[in-house]
Amino acid sequence: MTFRLRAVRALVLLAGFYLMGVVLLAAMAVLDWLLVTRLFTARAAWFEGAVLTVTVLLAVAILRGMFAFLRAGRLRPVPHGVAVTPQDQPELWEQVCAAAEVTGERPPDELYLVAEVNAGVAEQSRLLGLLSGRRRMFLGLPLLAGLTVPRLRAVLAHEFGHYGNRDTRLGGVTMRGREAVLHTVEVFREGSTQLHYAIGALYIGYARMFLRTSQSVARHQELAADQVAARHAGRDATAAALRTLPVLDAAHTHYLEMYAAMGGPLGALPPVGEVHGGFRRLLAARTGERLAALSAGQRPPRPHRYDSHPPTAERIALIEELPADDRTDGSADEPAALTLLHDPDRVFAALEARTLPHEAVRLRRMSWDDLVMARAVADAEGWSRPLRLAVARTLRSAAQVADGAAPARRGAPAEKVEDAELPGLEEVLDAFDRGLLWMEVADRIPKPTQAARLTGASARNFIRPRVYDGLAGMIHLRLAGTGHAAPDIAWSGQPGLTLPEAWEKDMDDALDAAVADTPDTAPLRALLAGTHRVSA
Repeated sequence: MTFRLRAVRALVLLAGFYLMGVVLLAAMAVLDWLLVTRLFTARAAWFEGAVLTVTVLLAVAILRGMFAFLRAGRLRPVPHGVAVTPQDQPELWEQVCAAAEVTGERPPDELYLVAEVNAGVAEQSRLLGLLSGRRRMFLGLPLLAGLTVPRLRAVLAHEFGHYGNRDTRLGGVTMRGREAVLHTVEVFREGSTQLHYAIGALYIGYARMFLRTSQSVARHQELAADQVAARHAGRDATAAALRTLPVLDAAHTHYLEMYAAMGGPLGALPPVGEVHGGFRRLLAARTGERLAALSAGQRPPRPHRYDSHPPTAERIALIEELPADDRTDGSADEPAALTLLHDPDRVFAALEARTLPHEAVRLRRMSWDDLVMARAVADAEGWSRPLRLAVARTLRSAAQVADGAAPARRGAPAEKVEDAELPGLEEVLDAFDRGLLWMEVADRIPKPTQAARLTGASARNFIRPRVYDGLAGMIHLRLAGTGHAAPDIAWSGQPGLTLPEAWEKDMDDALDAAVADTPDTAPLRALLAGTHRVSA
Protein backbone atom coordinates (compact mmCIF):
# COMPACT_ATOMS: atom_id res chain seq x y z
CA MET A 1 0.00 0.00 0.00
CA THR A 2 1.41 3.41 -0.95
CA PHE A 3 2.00 6.15 1.57
CA ARG A 4 -0.88 8.17 0.11
CA LEU A 5 -3.34 5.29 0.50
CA ARG A 6 -2.16 4.63 4.05
CA ALA A 7 -2.70 8.30 4.86
CA VAL A 8 -6.21 8.23 3.37
CA ARG A 9 -7.02 5.11 5.39
CA ALA A 10 -5.77 6.80 8.55
CA LEU A 11 -7.93 9.87 7.79
CA VAL A 12 -11.02 7.70 7.36
CA LEU A 13 -10.35 6.00 10.70
CA LEU A 14 -9.77 9.40 12.29
CA ALA A 15 -13.17 10.57 11.08
CA GLY A 16 -14.62 7.32 12.40
CA PHE A 17 -13.24 8.10 15.85
CA TYR A 18 -15.46 11.17 15.94
CA LEU A 19 -18.42 9.58 14.12
CA MET A 20 -18.43 6.74 16.64
CA GLY A 21 -19.69 9.20 19.22
CA VAL A 22 -22.35 10.49 16.82
CA VAL A 23 -23.56 6.93 16.11
CA LEU A 24 -23.66 6.07 19.82
CA LEU A 25 -25.63 9.22 20.61
CA ALA A 26 -28.06 8.50 17.78
CA ALA A 27 -28.54 4.89 18.94
CA MET A 28 -29.26 5.99 22.50
CA ALA A 29 -31.65 8.67 21.27
CA VAL A 30 -33.58 6.05 19.27
CA LEU A 31 -33.66 3.74 22.29
CA ASP A 32 -35.00 6.50 24.53
CA TRP A 33 -37.63 7.44 21.95
CA LEU A 34 -38.82 3.85 21.70
CA LEU A 35 -38.97 3.52 25.46
CA VAL A 36 -41.00 6.71 25.87
CA THR A 37 -43.37 6.31 22.91
CA ARG A 38 -43.74 2.58 22.31
CA LEU A 39 -42.54 0.52 25.24
CA PHE A 40 -43.45 2.64 28.23
CA THR A 41 -45.94 0.89 30.59
CA ALA A 42 -47.03 1.69 34.11
CA ARG A 43 -45.73 -1.61 35.48
CA ALA A 44 -42.25 -1.14 33.92
CA ALA A 45 -41.91 2.57 34.66
CA TRP A 46 -39.02 2.01 37.07
CA PHE A 47 -37.12 0.04 34.43
CA GLU A 48 -37.62 2.66 31.71
CA GLY A 49 -36.59 5.39 34.14
CA ALA A 50 -33.38 3.57 35.00
CA VAL A 51 -32.57 3.05 31.31
CA LEU A 52 -33.23 6.72 30.54
CA THR A 53 -30.96 7.78 33.41
CA VAL A 54 -28.14 5.53 32.22
CA THR A 55 -28.42 6.69 28.60
CA VAL A 56 -28.35 10.35 29.68
CA LEU A 57 -25.21 9.77 31.74
CA LEU A 58 -23.62 7.88 28.86
CA ALA A 59 -24.51 10.72 26.50
CA VAL A 60 -22.83 13.21 28.82
CA ALA A 61 -19.67 11.08 28.83
CA ILE A 62 -19.68 10.79 25.03
CA LEU A 63 -20.28 14.52 24.54
CA ARG A 64 -17.42 15.24 26.90
CA GLY A 65 -15.12 13.06 24.81
CA MET A 66 -16.31 14.60 21.52
CA PHE A 67 -15.82 18.08 22.91
CA ALA A 68 -12.30 17.14 24.08
CA PHE A 69 -11.56 15.75 20.61
CA LEU A 70 -12.61 18.99 18.97
CA ARG A 71 -10.61 21.07 21.42
CA ALA A 72 -7.45 18.95 21.08
CA GLY A 73 -6.08 21.20 18.36
CA ARG A 74 -6.38 24.41 20.36
CA LEU A 75 -3.32 26.25 21.60
CA ARG A 76 -3.23 26.76 25.32
CA PRO A 77 -1.40 29.37 27.41
CA VAL A 78 2.31 28.76 28.01
CA PRO A 79 2.93 29.65 31.66
CA HIS A 80 6.42 28.12 31.75
CA GLY A 81 7.91 29.71 28.64
CA VAL A 82 9.30 33.10 27.63
CA ALA A 83 7.79 34.58 24.49
CA VAL A 84 10.33 36.31 22.21
CA THR A 85 9.48 38.44 19.20
CA PRO A 86 11.53 39.09 16.05
CA GLN A 87 12.39 42.47 17.55
CA ASP A 88 13.67 40.84 20.76
CA GLN A 89 15.79 38.14 19.13
CA PRO A 90 16.23 38.87 15.41
CA GLU A 91 19.08 36.39 14.79
CA LEU A 92 17.21 33.48 16.34
CA TRP A 93 14.06 34.35 14.38
CA GLU A 94 16.14 34.54 11.22
CA GLN A 95 17.20 30.92 11.69
CA VAL A 96 13.62 29.86 12.43
CA CYS A 97 12.24 31.62 9.36
CA ALA A 98 14.97 30.15 7.15
CA ALA A 99 14.08 26.64 8.31
CA ALA A 100 10.40 27.28 7.63
CA GLU A 101 11.15 28.66 4.18
CA VAL A 102 13.25 25.68 3.10
CA THR A 103 10.36 23.34 3.95
CA GLY A 104 7.86 25.48 2.09
CA GLU A 105 6.07 26.32 5.31
CA ARG A 106 5.10 29.59 6.93
CA PRO A 107 7.08 30.60 10.04
CA PRO A 108 5.47 30.42 13.47
CA ASP A 109 3.36 33.25 14.79
CA GLU A 110 4.84 32.81 18.26
CA LEU A 111 8.19 31.61 19.57
CA TYR A 112 8.64 30.47 23.17
CA LEU A 113 11.86 29.61 24.95
CA VAL A 114 11.41 26.82 27.50
CA ALA A 115 13.54 24.96 30.04
CA GLU A 116 13.72 21.60 28.26
CA VAL A 117 16.10 19.81 25.92
CA ASN A 118 13.45 19.84 23.24
CA ALA A 119 12.01 21.68 20.26
CA GLY A 120 8.60 21.48 18.71
CA VAL A 121 5.95 23.19 16.62
CA ALA A 122 2.30 23.26 17.63
CA GLU A 123 -0.49 24.38 15.38
CA GLN A 124 -4.07 25.32 16.12
CA SER A 125 -6.12 23.08 13.85
CA ARG A 126 -9.79 22.56 13.05
CA LEU A 127 -11.88 19.96 11.24
CA LEU A 128 -9.63 17.04 12.23
CA GLY A 129 -6.55 19.01 11.26
CA LEU A 130 -7.67 19.77 7.69
CA LEU A 131 -7.69 23.48 8.48
CA SER A 132 -4.58 24.91 10.10
CA GLY A 133 -4.41 28.03 12.19
CA ARG A 134 -2.05 29.89 14.45
CA ARG A 135 1.37 28.28 14.73
CA ARG A 136 3.64 28.25 17.77
CA MET A 137 7.21 27.06 18.19
CA PHE A 138 8.97 25.94 21.37
CA LEU A 139 12.74 25.97 21.74
CA GLY A 140 14.57 24.78 24.83
CA LEU A 141 17.29 27.05 26.17
CA PRO A 142 19.32 23.96 27.21
CA LEU A 143 19.08 22.88 23.58
CA LEU A 144 20.48 26.22 22.40
CA ALA A 145 23.28 25.93 24.95
CA GLY A 146 24.28 22.46 23.80
CA LEU A 147 23.89 22.63 20.00
CA THR A 148 26.00 24.45 17.47
CA VAL A 149 24.25 26.71 14.98
CA PRO A 150 24.36 24.12 12.13
CA ARG A 151 22.91 21.45 14.40
CA LEU A 152 20.19 23.83 15.51
CA ARG A 153 19.34 24.43 11.85
CA ALA A 154 18.87 20.69 11.46
CA VAL A 155 16.54 20.52 14.47
CA LEU A 156 14.49 23.49 13.25
CA ALA A 157 14.16 22.09 9.74
CA HIS A 158 13.10 18.73 11.15
CA GLU A 159 10.30 20.31 13.17
CA PHE A 160 8.94 22.23 10.19
CA GLY A 161 9.42 19.12 8.07
CA HIS A 162 6.52 17.56 9.97
CA TYR A 163 4.26 20.13 8.34
CA GLY A 164 5.93 20.19 4.93
CA ASN A 165 3.79 17.32 3.65
CA ARG A 166 5.67 17.10 0.37
CA ASP A 167 4.18 13.65 -0.23
CA THR A 168 0.60 14.49 0.76
CA ARG A 169 -1.08 16.94 3.09
CA LEU A 170 -2.82 14.01 4.76
CA GLY A 171 0.46 13.07 6.41
CA GLY A 172 0.37 16.21 8.53
CA VAL A 173 -3.33 15.68 9.21
CA THR A 174 -2.57 12.20 10.51
CA MET A 175 0.09 13.54 12.88
CA ARG A 176 -2.35 16.08 14.31
CA GLY A 177 -5.06 13.41 14.48
CA ARG A 178 -2.86 11.14 16.60
CA GLU A 179 -2.39 13.97 19.10
CA ALA A 180 -6.14 14.59 19.21
CA VAL A 181 -6.92 10.90 19.74
CA LEU A 182 -4.42 10.58 22.59
CA HIS A 183 -5.80 13.74 24.21
CA THR A 184 -9.35 12.36 24.05
CA VAL A 185 -8.33 9.04 25.57
CA GLU A 186 -6.68 10.86 28.48
CA VAL A 187 -9.91 12.78 29.11
CA PHE A 188 -11.84 9.52 29.38
CA ARG A 189 -9.23 8.04 31.70
CA GLU A 190 -9.72 11.01 34.02
CA GLY A 191 -13.46 10.34 34.20
CA SER A 192 -15.01 10.22 37.65
CA THR A 193 -17.72 7.57 37.12
CA GLN A 194 -17.87 3.97 35.97
CA LEU A 195 -19.85 5.10 32.93
CA HIS A 196 -16.94 7.31 31.88
CA TYR A 197 -14.65 4.32 32.19
CA ALA A 198 -17.04 2.11 30.24
CA ILE A 199 -17.30 4.53 27.32
CA GLY A 200 -13.59 5.24 27.64
CA ALA A 201 -12.79 1.55 27.17
CA LEU A 202 -14.66 1.63 23.86
CA TYR A 203 -12.77 4.71 22.70
CA ILE A 204 -9.44 3.31 23.90
CA GLY A 205 -9.97 0.18 21.83
CA TYR A 206 -10.73 2.26 18.74
CA ALA A 207 -7.77 4.54 19.50
CA ARG A 208 -5.39 1.58 19.59
CA MET A 209 -6.62 0.47 16.18
CA PHE A 210 -6.15 3.98 14.78
CA LEU A 211 -2.67 4.36 16.29
CA ARG A 212 -1.56 0.99 14.90
CA THR A 213 -2.92 1.86 11.48
CA SER A 214 -1.42 5.35 11.39
CA GLN A 215 1.94 4.43 12.91
CA SER A 216 3.57 3.75 9.54
CA VAL A 217 2.37 7.15 8.29
CA ALA A 218 3.72 8.87 11.41
CA ARG A 219 7.10 7.16 11.10
CA HIS A 220 7.26 8.05 7.41
CA GLN A 221 6.70 11.68 8.41
CA GLU A 222 9.57 11.51 10.91
CA LEU A 223 11.97 10.08 8.36
CA ALA A 224 10.83 12.59 5.74
CA ALA A 225 11.48 15.39 8.25
CA ASP A 226 15.02 14.03 8.74
CA GLN A 227 15.59 14.22 4.99
CA VAL A 228 14.42 17.83 4.95
CA ALA A 229 16.79 18.64 7.83
CA ALA A 230 19.72 17.06 5.99
CA ARG A 231 19.01 19.09 2.87
CA HIS A 232 18.86 22.32 4.86
CA ALA A 233 21.64 21.89 7.43
CA GLY A 234 23.80 19.22 5.83
CA ARG A 235 24.05 15.49 6.28
CA ASP A 236 26.79 15.53 8.91
CA ALA A 237 25.23 18.25 11.05
CA THR A 238 21.86 16.46 11.04
CA ALA A 239 23.36 13.13 12.08
CA ALA A 240 25.46 14.87 14.75
CA ALA A 241 22.37 16.63 16.12
CA LEU A 242 20.58 13.30 16.53
CA ARG A 243 23.60 11.87 18.37
CA THR A 244 23.87 14.93 20.60
CA LEU A 245 20.27 15.12 21.78
CA PRO A 246 20.32 12.10 24.17
CA VAL A 247 23.71 13.22 25.52
CA LEU A 248 22.33 16.70 26.20
CA ASP A 249 19.25 15.25 27.83
CA ALA A 250 21.34 13.14 30.22
CA ALA A 251 23.65 16.09 30.96
CA HIS A 252 20.70 18.37 31.69
CA THR A 253 19.15 15.83 34.04
CA HIS A 254 22.51 15.52 35.83
CA TYR A 255 22.76 19.31 36.09
CA LEU A 256 19.29 19.69 37.56
CA GLU A 257 19.91 17.01 40.18
CA MET A 258 23.49 17.85 41.08
CA TYR A 259 23.67 21.64 40.71
CA ALA A 260 20.31 23.40 40.30
CA ALA A 261 18.77 21.50 43.22
CA MET A 262 21.86 21.84 45.41
CA GLY A 263 20.29 24.46 47.64
CA GLY A 264 16.97 22.64 48.09
CA PRO A 265 17.70 21.25 51.57
CA LEU A 266 19.06 24.67 52.58
CA GLY A 267 16.11 26.71 51.36
CA ALA A 268 18.40 28.54 48.95
CA LEU A 269 18.81 29.13 45.22
CA PRO A 270 21.76 29.93 42.96
CA PRO A 271 22.16 33.54 41.72
CA VAL A 272 19.38 35.00 39.60
CA GLY A 273 19.38 33.42 36.16
CA GLU A 274 21.66 30.57 37.20
CA VAL A 275 18.98 27.98 37.98
CA HIS A 276 18.85 27.26 34.25
CA GLY A 277 21.81 29.35 33.13
CA GLY A 278 24.34 27.27 35.05
CA PHE A 279 23.86 24.47 32.55
CA ARG A 280 25.93 26.34 29.97
CA ARG A 281 28.82 26.45 32.46
CA LEU A 282 28.70 22.69 32.86
CA LEU A 283 28.72 22.25 29.07
CA ALA A 284 31.65 24.62 28.70
CA ALA A 285 33.70 22.80 31.34
CA ARG A 286 33.25 19.26 30.04
CA THR A 287 34.56 17.63 26.92
CA GLY A 288 32.30 15.68 24.63
CA GLU A 289 33.61 12.42 26.09
CA ARG A 290 32.82 13.47 29.65
CA LEU A 291 29.34 14.58 28.66
CA ALA A 292 28.76 11.30 26.87
CA ALA A 293 29.87 9.47 30.03
CA LEU A 294 26.81 10.87 31.83
CA SER A 295 24.56 8.85 29.56
CA ALA A 296 26.89 5.85 29.20
CA GLY A 297 25.43 2.70 30.63
CA GLN A 298 21.96 4.16 30.84
CA ARG A 299 19.35 2.03 29.19
CA PRO A 300 17.42 4.12 26.67
CA PRO A 301 13.76 4.53 27.60
CA ARG A 302 11.60 1.74 26.25
CA PRO A 303 9.74 3.15 23.24
CA HIS A 304 6.00 3.35 23.44
CA ARG A 305 4.32 0.70 21.32
CA TYR A 306 2.67 3.47 19.28
CA ASP A 307 5.67 5.83 19.23
CA SER A 308 5.89 7.74 15.96
CA HIS A 309 9.70 8.05 16.20
CA PRO A 310 11.78 5.26 14.66
CA PRO A 311 14.84 4.21 16.68
CA THR A 312 17.50 6.94 16.67
CA ALA A 313 20.16 4.56 15.38
CA GLU A 314 17.97 3.75 12.39
CA ARG A 315 17.38 7.44 11.67
CA ILE A 316 21.11 8.20 11.83
CA ALA A 317 21.95 5.27 9.55
CA LEU A 318 19.45 6.48 6.93
CA ILE A 319 20.85 10.01 7.06
CA GLU A 320 24.42 8.78 6.66
CA GLU A 321 23.38 6.86 3.55
CA LEU A 322 22.64 10.18 1.84
CA PRO A 323 25.24 11.47 -0.63
CA ALA A 324 28.01 13.49 0.95
CA ASP A 325 27.70 17.27 0.60
CA ASP A 326 30.25 20.04 1.03
CA ARG A 327 28.94 20.98 4.47
CA THR A 328 30.82 19.27 7.29
CA ASP A 329 29.67 19.40 10.87
CA GLY A 330 32.63 21.52 11.97
CA SER A 331 31.53 21.35 15.59
CA ALA A 332 34.92 22.46 16.92
CA ASP A 333 34.77 25.74 15.02
CA GLU A 334 31.07 26.50 15.17
CA PRO A 335 29.61 28.69 17.94
CA ALA A 336 26.90 27.47 20.26
CA ALA A 337 23.37 28.34 19.17
CA LEU A 338 23.05 30.33 22.39
CA THR A 339 25.16 33.04 20.73
CA LEU A 340 22.13 33.82 18.56
CA LEU A 341 20.44 35.33 21.62
CA HIS A 342 20.83 38.93 22.62
CA ASP A 343 21.58 39.23 26.34
CA PRO A 344 21.20 35.53 27.25
CA ASP A 345 21.59 36.35 30.96
CA ARG A 346 18.35 38.35 30.83
CA VAL A 347 16.61 35.53 28.98
CA PHE A 348 17.70 32.94 31.55
CA ALA A 349 16.50 35.20 34.36
CA ALA A 350 13.13 35.67 32.64
CA LEU A 351 12.73 31.93 32.13
CA GLU A 352 13.61 31.32 35.75
CA ALA A 353 10.87 33.72 36.85
CA ARG A 354 8.34 31.78 34.76
CA THR A 355 9.37 28.28 35.86
CA LEU A 356 10.10 28.57 39.60
CA PRO A 357 7.15 28.13 41.97
CA HIS A 358 5.80 31.21 43.71
CA GLU A 359 7.25 30.07 47.04
CA ALA A 360 10.75 30.35 45.55
CA VAL A 361 10.52 34.15 45.76
CA ARG A 362 11.12 33.89 49.51
CA LEU A 363 14.23 31.72 49.17
CA ARG A 364 17.61 33.33 49.71
CA ARG A 365 20.05 33.66 46.82
CA MET A 366 23.62 32.50 47.24
CA SER A 367 26.67 32.52 45.00
CA TRP A 368 27.73 29.14 43.65
CA ASP A 369 30.74 29.04 46.00
CA ASP A 370 28.65 29.94 49.05
CA LEU A 371 26.05 27.39 47.99
CA VAL A 372 28.67 24.64 47.65
CA MET A 373 30.16 25.48 51.07
CA ALA A 374 26.77 25.61 52.79
CA ARG A 375 25.66 22.34 51.23
CA ALA A 376 28.97 20.65 52.09
CA VAL A 377 28.64 21.73 55.72
CA ALA A 378 25.01 20.59 55.87
CA ASP A 379 25.92 17.21 54.35
CA ALA A 380 28.87 16.80 56.72
CA GLU A 381 26.63 17.50 59.70
CA GLY A 382 24.19 14.89 58.45
CA TRP A 383 26.92 12.28 57.96
CA SER A 384 28.55 12.89 61.32
CA ARG A 385 25.49 13.22 63.56
CA PRO A 386 24.66 9.47 63.93
CA LEU A 387 28.26 8.73 64.91
CA ARG A 388 28.42 11.64 67.37
CA LEU A 389 25.12 10.62 68.96
CA ALA A 390 26.32 7.04 69.32
CA VAL A 391 29.58 8.16 70.95
CA ALA A 392 27.72 10.57 73.26
CA ARG A 393 25.40 7.80 74.49
CA THR A 394 28.33 5.43 74.89
CA LEU A 395 30.25 7.97 76.98
CA ARG A 396 27.16 8.70 79.09
CA SER A 397 26.67 5.01 79.73
CA ALA A 398 30.33 4.62 80.67
CA ALA A 399 30.05 7.57 83.07
CA GLN A 400 27.00 6.01 84.75
CA VAL A 401 28.95 2.79 85.31
CA ALA A 402 31.83 4.78 86.78
CA ASP A 403 29.43 6.54 89.18
CA GLY A 404 27.90 3.25 90.25
CA ALA A 405 24.57 3.85 88.49
CA ALA A 406 22.95 1.18 86.36
CA PRO A 407 23.64 1.78 82.66
CA ALA A 408 20.79 1.93 80.18
CA ARG A 409 19.88 -1.60 79.15
CA ARG A 410 20.56 -2.65 75.56
CA GLY A 411 17.52 -2.11 73.34
CA ALA A 412 15.96 0.54 75.60
CA PRO A 413 14.75 3.78 73.98
CA ALA A 414 17.74 6.06 73.34
CA GLU A 415 18.06 9.00 75.68
CA LYS A 416 17.81 12.43 74.14
CA VAL A 417 21.16 14.13 73.61
CA GLU A 418 21.35 17.90 73.22
CA ASP A 419 23.52 19.38 70.47
CA ALA A 420 25.76 20.94 73.11
CA GLU A 421 26.50 17.45 74.49
CA LEU A 422 27.67 16.03 71.16
CA PRO A 423 31.36 15.14 71.31
CA GLY A 424 34.01 16.77 69.16
CA LEU A 425 36.41 15.04 66.82
CA GLU A 426 39.11 14.46 69.47
CA GLU A 427 36.57 12.97 71.91
CA VAL A 428 35.39 10.58 69.22
CA LEU A 429 38.97 9.52 68.50
CA ASP A 430 39.60 9.07 72.23
CA ALA A 431 36.59 6.76 72.42
CA PHE A 432 38.01 4.74 69.52
CA ASP A 433 41.36 4.49 71.32
CA ARG A 434 39.58 3.16 74.42
CA GLY A 435 38.23 0.28 72.34
CA LEU A 436 34.64 1.50 72.46
CA LEU A 437 34.04 1.61 68.71
CA TRP A 438 33.20 -2.05 68.13
CA MET A 439 32.19 -2.80 71.72
CA GLU A 440 29.62 -0.03 72.24
CA VAL A 441 29.51 2.73 69.61
CA ALA A 442 28.72 0.55 66.59
CA ASP A 443 25.71 -0.98 68.37
CA ARG A 444 24.24 2.48 68.95
CA ILE A 445 24.45 3.62 65.31
CA PRO A 446 20.99 3.24 63.69
CA LYS A 447 20.71 0.32 61.29
CA PRO A 448 17.93 -1.67 59.58
CA THR A 449 16.21 -4.38 61.61
CA GLN A 450 17.72 -7.14 59.45
CA ALA A 451 21.25 -5.79 60.02
CA ALA A 452 20.71 -5.63 63.80
CA ARG A 453 20.88 -9.44 63.88
CA LEU A 454 24.37 -9.50 62.36
CA THR A 455 27.31 -10.33 64.61
CA GLY A 456 31.07 -10.44 64.45
CA ALA A 457 32.84 -9.50 61.22
CA SER A 458 29.55 -9.27 59.29
CA ALA A 459 28.24 -6.62 61.69
CA ARG A 460 31.49 -4.65 61.56
CA ASN A 461 31.63 -4.72 57.77
CA PHE A 462 28.04 -3.52 57.54
CA ILE A 463 28.46 -0.56 59.90
CA ARG A 464 32.04 0.38 58.92
CA PRO A 465 31.05 2.63 55.94
CA ARG A 466 28.73 4.61 58.23
CA VAL A 467 31.47 5.12 60.78
CA TYR A 468 33.82 6.11 57.95
CA ASP A 469 31.32 8.67 56.61
CA GLY A 470 30.70 10.01 60.10
CA LEU A 471 34.40 10.61 60.69
CA ALA A 472 34.82 12.13 57.22
CA GLY A 473 31.93 14.49 57.95
CA MET A 474 33.53 15.63 61.20
CA ILE A 475 36.81 16.26 59.40
CA HIS A 476 35.08 18.32 56.74
CA LEU A 477 33.38 20.36 59.44
CA ARG A 478 36.72 20.91 61.20
CA LEU A 479 38.55 21.96 58.03
CA ALA A 480 35.69 24.19 56.86
CA GLY A 481 35.45 25.83 60.26
CA THR A 482 39.19 26.59 60.38
CA GLY A 483 39.29 27.90 56.82
CA HIS A 484 41.36 25.01 55.45
CA ALA A 485 38.64 23.77 53.08
CA ALA A 486 37.56 25.79 50.06
CA PRO A 487 34.39 25.34 48.03
CA ASP A 488 34.76 23.90 44.54
CA ILE A 489 31.79 24.08 42.18
CA ALA A 490 33.62 21.58 39.92
CA TRP A 491 31.58 22.02 36.75
CA SER A 492 33.73 19.32 35.20
CA GLY A 493 33.33 16.88 38.10
CA GLN A 494 31.34 16.86 41.33
CA PRO A 495 30.84 19.89 43.58
CA GLY A 496 32.35 19.71 47.04
CA LEU A 497 35.27 20.89 49.13
CA THR A 498 38.91 21.25 48.16
CA LEU A 499 41.05 20.05 51.07
CA PRO A 500 44.72 20.77 51.85
CA GLU A 501 47.17 18.69 49.85
CA ALA A 502 48.13 16.50 52.80
CA TRP A 503 44.49 15.67 53.48
CA GLU A 504 43.74 14.97 49.82
CA LYS A 505 46.71 12.57 49.75
CA ASP A 506 46.46 10.76 53.10
CA MET A 507 42.94 11.22 54.44
CA ASP A 508 41.45 8.01 53.02
CA ASP A 509 44.22 5.83 54.44
CA ALA A 510 43.97 7.57 57.81
CA LEU A 511 40.22 7.00 57.94
CA ASP A 512 40.64 3.34 56.98
CA ALA A 513 43.07 2.92 59.87
CA ALA A 514 40.71 4.63 62.32
CA VAL A 515 37.77 2.34 61.47
CA ALA A 516 39.77 -0.90 61.20
CA ASP A 517 38.90 -3.89 63.37
CA THR A 518 41.67 -2.64 65.67
CA PRO A 519 41.30 1.15 65.36
CA ASP A 520 44.47 3.19 64.91
CA THR A 521 43.82 6.90 65.17
CA ALA A 522 47.48 7.98 65.02
CA PRO A 523 47.53 8.80 61.25
CA LEU A 524 44.41 10.92 61.61
CA ARG A 525 45.77 12.71 64.68
CA ALA A 526 49.00 13.42 62.77
CA LEU A 527 47.05 15.09 59.99
CA LEU A 528 45.09 17.12 62.54
CA ALA A 529 48.30 18.16 64.23
CA GLY A 530 49.79 19.27 60.92
CA THR A 531 46.71 21.37 60.20
CA HIS A 532 46.88 22.89 63.68
CA ARG A 533 50.52 23.89 63.14
CA VAL A 534 49.63 25.54 59.84
CA SER A 535 46.83 27.47 61.56
CA ALA A 536 49.13 28.58 64.30
